[in-house]
Amino acid sequence: MTDYKSAVQRITSLAEIEINGSRPWDVQIHHSGFYKRVIADGELGLGESYMDGWWTCEALDQLFYKIVSKGVRKHIKMSFAETASLFMTRLFNMQTRTRSKKVVARHYNPSSELILSFLDPYNQYTCGYFKDTDDLNKAQEQKLDLICKKLALTAKDRVLDIGCGWGGLAKFAAEHYNCHVTGISISDEQLAYATDYCKGLSVQLVHSDYRAFRGSFSKVVVVGMIEHVGYKNYRTLMEAVHACLEDDGLFLLHTIGNPISRTRIDPWTEKYIFPNAHTPSLPQLTQAAEGLFILEDLHNFGQYYDPTLMAWHENFKRTWPQFEAQYNERTYRMWTYYLLRFAGAFRARWNHLWQFVFSKKGVPGGYIAIR
Repeated sequence: MTDYKSAVQRITSLAEIEINGSRPWDVQIHHSGFYKRVIADGELGLGESYMDGWWTCEALDQLFYKIVSKGVRKHIKMSFAETASLFMTRLFNMQTRTRSKKVVARHYNPSSELILSFLDPYNQYTCGYFKDTDDLNKAQEQKLDLICKKLALTAKDRVLDIGCGWGGLAKFAAEHYNCHVTGISISDEQLAYATDYCKGLSVQLVHSDYRAFRGSFSKVVVVGMIEHVGYKNYRTLMEAVHACLEDDGLFLLHTIGNPISRTRIDPWTEKYIFPNAHTPSLPQLTQAAEGLFILEDLHNFGQYYDPTLMAWHENFKRTWPQFEAQYNERTYRMWTYYLLRFAGAFRARWNHLWQFVFSKKGVPGGYIAIR
């Protein structure tokens, strides 16, 4: 008979985590079925049992920093369901035009008001640039300005924003650089919000999948969207950008990065947060760009996702009372687990945040990197 408790304790001891210990990162067990559930269901079981209140931890971010930095995840075996999911991602395209709408329906549209409540005034649901600041709002403005400067935006530019979200980048670029921005998205709710948000500015918003859109632009941006494209479609996205970008234009890609080439995200995040998502590796992206673009610049500032997520969590806790009647306690624990778990992973430098700048034929005289 399997001793599930001892098996879990052997794994947690690798990260110097105690069961029912007294330190902030130690886990407190409230249900005896926790041990079997984690061994049987792996990362999915760990997350779901937290959502169900079977265990708690005073500092989830510290807990996951230890789990990731000590390499504990490799000692957790994949369940049958996880193995089946991995097989499916390799066999099928999980981000077809139809399947790509799943994350919009599951995460963005139903939780839009909740998400916006913990973001900055420009509604940035991606990493801030915390250089010389600890303020979320300033960090997000610095990130937006960094993107605009890397693209060398001027009033003459026509910018295509693929996956424009709630319109924050389009608004910032139009306001501060006087350029024209066309944003495309497959989320009706986000487009409706962005249309009102960018009213009076030189911003056009279009409901379109990137695979169907056509046009000619001097600059193209993809910020926090390629994580929903899927590795089987990276080449298709690159080809779509190439077709829209003028010969002397620039393309900026902003994405979470994975140090290992994989075909799926973890099962808990797949089920509860970002269905059909995938975080790319460097080889997956550079191979997709091969023959289409010249890589002018690559900037990793993944260390800033930790303070971004921690700031979001503080805002989330502050604004949650206005949503309590709409959601339940399990939902509160889901969002807490999501935000703090990823904060710990970025702190451990497992996950990264990459900004690529591409050109079609190389910038004459060389590209000057902006930091």
